[in-house]
Amino acid sequence: MGGQSNGSSACSEESFVKMPTIKFTKLFINGEFVDSVSGKTFETIDPRTGEVITRVAEGDKEDVDLAVKAARAAFDHGPWPRFPGTERGKIMLKFADLIDEHSEELAKLDTVDAGKLFSFGKAVDIPLVAQTLRYYAGAADKIHGEVLKMSRELQAYTLLEPFGVVGHIIPWNFPSTLLFAKVAPSLAAGCTMVIKPAEQTPLSALYYAHLAKLAGVPDGVLNVITGYGETAGAAITHHMDIDKVSFTGSTEVGRQVMQAAAKSNLKAVSLELGGKSPLLIFDDADVDKAADLALLGILFNKGEICVASSRVFVQEGIYDELVKKLKEKAKDWTVGDPFDPNVRQGPQVDKAQYEKILTYIEHGKREGATLLTGGKPVGKKGYYIEPTVFTDVKDDMLIATDEIFGPVMSLMKFKTIEEGIERANNTKYGLAAGIVTKNIDVANTVSRSIRAGTIWINCYFAFGDDVPFGGYKMSGFGKDYGLQALHKFLHTKSVVTPIYNSPWL
Repeated sequence: MGGQSNGSSACSEESFVKMPTIKFTKLFINGEFVDSVSGKTFETIDPRTGEVITRVAEGDKEDVDLAVKAARAAFDHGPWPRFPGTERGKIMLKFADLIDEHSEELAKLDTVDAGKLFSFGKAVDIPLVAQTLRYYAGAADKIHGEVLKMSRELQAYTLLEPFGVVGHIIPWNFPSTLLFAKVAPSLAAGCTMVIKPAEQTPLSALYYAHLAKLAGVPDGVLNVITGYGETAGAAITHHMDIDKVSFTGSTEVGRQVMQAAAKSNLKAVSLELGGKSPLLIFDDADVDKAADLALLGILFNKGEICVASSRVFVQEGIYDELVKKLKEKAKDWTVGDPFDPNVRQGPQVDKAQYEKILTYIEHGKREGATLLTGGKPVGKKGYYIEPTVFTDVKDDMLIATDEIFGPVMSLMKFKTIEEGIERANNTKYGLAAGIVTKNIDVANTVSRSIRAGTIWINCYFAFGDDVPFGGYKMSGFGKDYGLQALHKFLHTKSVVTPIYNSPWL
């Protein structure tokens, strides 16, 4: 790809990296790759070109039934939940080693399927997936209950037991990272599972299923059903023999997941949903660094990230200077083939998402926001969009209220700390927020005042395996990562026995 004057590039016929061979396209049930019961397949598309990569088995209710049957047998009668934690941990460590060995191929699959940056995937995303497995492998033999002293002649203790058969529904924006945010703690807990990757990005999940088998994960413990949300996903959420569903995706679909759980067997649910995260930049901030952080917060992963800092509030004393910096830096943000190591932003995941983002950009212009930079497609094929920054945005405009899930920033001015907090909280979401200031008192006040599950101070996207992640309000409930994620897949059972003739209680 040749760079253009605005930092963008158009897709060329030649790729920078040899394309991966697609090895796995069938459903993975009970340790085997199998065709769907119906024999149907669907296309998975390369967002760089809009062309078909391959066809993948289209799972449906009948296939979900088979996968749940395998997972139930593996839980009720198989070795996985009965292994000592050390044995589960040992297999998980082998799984992580195999991921490291195949990291380049896995990164290629996520690049060609999701438009993710290959260099970042190979260096960061896939190694961190392996690290997540290792983190929970280390926790697998540390699942302990408590001994409880009761106030009468009884003693009690608690047992932490695996939840059972879990359904994991994975989004398309981080097909590897978010898969293992769910799979790793549930494996450590001793659960068995049925995984449905997003229909846009099924390829890496099937490869991980293959590696799980090689690592020694017993048949039936990990099953993968590729297919559509309204069929395969719905079959999981409505299934009477699934004990829990863990879902990451839109708030709209999260509602449907909860309704399905209620209408079926009242299965437990955890939801990580949408966001419209604020970034508050105060007058004492380093303007150059603040501009870099603001752009990273909205343009990383082409804005397809639930915690994107899509609402940037800038205190009035540095507003004009920051606007100038953002305009300069956005134009240098290179868009193009995600296999190109010089590119910083690849294509949106598919045509539907691409068109949705462009529609929101038109909404912003019609509602009276000022387009500072960007706002147009890039190239003649593929789903590329320029980094887009709006100024003169009002809090009630669609671009300021709706989760766009694309490279579109709404830039707004505020005067006082109190105003900044009030406007930051003026959203139905509560997933994350960022604060840029040198004043520890401001940082403490604002971080405790914003109703969101994660607050980043003078940083952004600072995730970690040991840091719980999840939302407030309509951003969902239940935590990924940290030991809270492990306990999400464990039941607490209380056991009480009498004490006879004890000299003390």
